[in-house]
Order: sequence, then structure tokens, then C-alpha cells
Amino acid sequence: MTFTIDFATGADLVQYGGQNTMEARFSDGGAIGSLVGYTIGDDGTVAGQFSNGKNATLARVATAVFASPGALLQKGDGNFIATIQTGRPLIGDPGSGSRGLLAAGTLEMSNVDLAKEFTNLIIAQRGFQANSRVITASDEMLSDLVNLKH
Repeated sequence: MTFTIDFATGADLVQYGGQNTMEARFSDGGAIGSLVGYTIGDDGTVAGQFSNGKNATLARVATAVFASPGALLQKGDGNFIATIQTGRPLIGDPGSGSRGLLAAGTLEMSNVDLAKEFTNLIIAQRGFQANSRVITASDEMLSDLVNLKH
């Protein structure tokens, strides 16, 4: 391997007794590290933690709003895509303007109230049962009325 040293830049070389060796007195780099974890802040900042103890900002989550959100095309599984009618997405920081907020470290739950939906289901079932009993009773009354005539 060949390399060149420029002594004009003030490289600090020291000679020690023994074989000729050259050592750096200081370094401006760090040990190699791999990503071991990450966090997402409420402001959308994605910070990475590395195995060498360093932390660094990796990315930033952006949010978007549309002039006509009702015109978004539903693709299923809670996913939507923009259409010509929605206009261009207005991308920015979470919480700015009319953009939504991020809640770091939380998991979004379903927005369906299961207790209310089960109650509505039971009410609908009871209504169906009552209606079927009315039909059965009126059918029996008509049958009895026909039998009285004979």
C-alpha cells in the first residue's frame, strides 16, 4: 500500500525509541457502529441508536393534507391514494397547519366502539325476532279465521 503524508499541514509526528513507527495522537473519527434501535419523536424525527454509543437523526416523518380529502381513492386496509380531484398533497411537519399530530410510542386502536356495535346488533336481532313473531301470530290468526268460515 502506498500513501502520501503532507508535512506542511502541521502533522504532529513523534518518534519513539525502537523501531520506526508512526501513531496518531488524536482521531476525529469514531468506532464503527451498526444500528441497534430507533425512536420516532412527536415532531416526526427518527433518531437512530448505534452499537458504538452514538445517536444520530436518520430521517423525518412528514404529513400531508389535501384540498379535497373526500376525493381520495380508498385502496383497502386503511390506505388511500390521491386523485385529480384531491389536488396536490401539501406536505409539511406534523401538527403544522391543519396536518395531523404524531403520538410517539403509541399504537393506534380501532375507532369502532365494540360495546356500542354489539348493543346495536342485539337490538336489531330482538327487533327481527319481534317482527317474526308478529308475522307468525298474524298467520295463525288468518289460518283460524279461514277455518272458522268452513
